Amino acid sequence: MTPLRTLVVVLGDQLDLDAAAFDGFDPAQDAVWMAEAAEESTHVWSSKQRIALFLAAMRHFAEALRAAGRPLHYRRLDDPGNLGTLAAELQASLASLSPQQVVMTAPGDWRVWQSLKAVVERAGLVLDVHEDRHFFTTVREFAAHAKKRKSLRLEYFYRELRQRHGVLMQDGGPVGGRWNFDADNREAFGPEGPGLVPPRATFAPDAITREVLALVESRFAGHPGSLASFAWPVTRAQALSALHAFIEQRLPLFGRYEDAMWPGEPWLYHSQLSAALNLKLLAAREVVNAAEAAYRAGHVPLESAEGFIRQILGWREYVRGIYWTQMPGYLERNALEAHHDLPAWYWTGDTDMACLRDALTQTLAQGYAHHIQRLMVIGLFTLLLGVRPQQVHAWYLSVYVDAVEWVELPNTLGMSQYGDGGLMASKPYVATGKYIQRMGNRCAGCRYDPAQRVGERACPYTTLYWDFLLRHEKILATNTRMAMQIKNLGRLNEADRAAVRQRAEEIRAAATRPHAWSQPRDARPRSDQD
Repeated sequence: MTPLRTLVVVLGDQLDLDAAAFDGFDPAQDAVWMAEAAEESTHVWSSKQRIALFLAAMRHFAEALRAAGRPLHYRRLDDPGNLGTLAAELQASLASLSPQQVVMTAPGDWRVWQSLKAVVERAGLVLDVHEDRHFFTTVREFAAHAKKRKSLRLEYFYRELRQRHGVLMQDGGPVGGRWNFDADNREAFGPEGPGLVPPRATFAPDAITREVLALVESRFAGHPGSLASFAWPVTRAQALSALHAFIEQRLPLFGRYEDAMWPGEPWLYHSQLSAALNLKLLAAREVVNAAEAAYRAGHVPLESAEGFIRQILGWREYVRGIYWTQMPGYLERNALEAHHDLPAWYWTGDTDMACLRDALTQTLAQGYAHHIQRLMVIGLFTLLLGVRPQQVHAWYLSVYVDAVEWVELPNTLGMSQYGDGGLMASKPYVATGKYIQRMGNRCAGCRYDPAQRVGERACPYTTLYWDFLLRHEKILATNTRMAMQIKNLGRLNEADRAAVRQRAEEIRAAATRPHAWSQPRDARPRSDQD
């Protein structure tokens, strides 16, 4: 047998035939290694939708590798003797295959990277990590940008990338004379609702995916969520089809209504492309190019194209830079010293707050919620309640199909929970129930009144908002973006403050009361030291 020169390690979020790890690949002397491992579904209590998406996409990618003539060593979850972890499987493969070198594209999870690196080094080899060309920028470039600034802000990084890559640029400046059209993208639907929304791009499970769905139902029966509606793209061709459908049907109105919510309408005008992007079934450049081309062709208004491109070219690149320049310590940050437990009903949706019930049950059923639901409904409640951000992070990483730690952790711990004390976002994103009422109509059918601050009918969001300001008044008073909110807080007399605190404690006690059906004892992501 010809000695194995290179073993190319491919993870479940690296499903790209053109990845840098394949540079110089020679089928005569190189091979690809992939493995399904139970630990990747249990180190946090992953939802059935999330598990199924990763496994189905991996198995389809294995077929693509074989079709491309690339020798493949693939370990299935249901193979006899599966060792249960990526590290153990790789260790066994290194012993049996004896490669001269091990190569991989930069991973998206610190825990996985450290684990695999240790295995390769114990085998007397060096793990050769190649740059991930999926992104517009490198971590080193982000670090250089950060070094030049006293504080990090998305807007400046986004402008740099727009200029560097010539995206939505004209005569040396931004198209339309503005870098950011966010102020134009905050409309809510009228009382009649969104009307007829273009359908979501769905893909009926084929034989490979059906086999995965059956495996997940049997192997992970006790995990949260449902597979009844599973229809995510799991191949490159399906992802491209989903991209085309979004650009043609929903991007034109995406900008105007990107912050809007409506009961029974989980998809609205959002792309639902984040899972395909994070699995690398789509390249970030081709998604940005498609959106810009639609604008240049007159099919999409500038505010929609810019708003969407900012999410891809701006926000995804920014959070990746935050993650890789701040880990591993970033995971343990808790600037607001929040220590309450996540409500057990986050795993069931069993709450009488109508907006939160809708967002949670939708998340568990679909593995999806759009960014305002995640930030200003689900995340807002835990922030105001004072839940330990690591528990919130574990929940988000568990339930969403697009959750890979490099993108999920900064969005949750930093943006949503302000656990990093403002490294990522310039202020805590807090609001009363009136914001939720303004962006949708779910309050109309709720037992709580967002206009009331205290009392049995007071909206918990409103009560907890004022309690949050009271608890963190000294810290927030130094934040210029919170000046108006702190000024409003100053109008509350001592009796008002006492009433808010009392009602908030009642809400907090009820929300964190032990529940018969709860998450596992420790759903926090484990580190290598645990």
